[in-house]
Amino acid sequence: MPTKKLRPDFVFLKDMYADKYFPEFLVNKVKDTINELVTFIEQGHTKDEIQDELDNMVAKINDLQEEFENNNSEIETVARESIASTVEEILIYFDVYIDIEEALRDRDW
Repeated sequence: MPTKKLRPDFVFLKDMYADKYFPEFLVNKVKDTINELVTFIEQGHTKDEIQDELDNMVAKINDLQEEFENNNSEIETVARESIASTVEEILIYFDVYIDIEEALRDRDW
């Protein structure tokens, strides 16, 4: 059975891209990390496997914090909300019922 694909016009990290406080190349790294999650979900994994992948995604974003700081930026309120909103929309789109607080449980931001 073919799995669902994320619609091509899906907007990632809208508020981060709109705010020049966040260097675009770093927002692109966050987007790429979230896109890895999308690819994983599209392959038809279980909820528990998706949570493990969410934990991996969060760890990769956590690792970007120092790079943000080195570029006079940080993963702060706007970024946190933008990341959470994007991930939540993706989970809803794929009918993956994981609370967003649980989904991002390992975040340092």
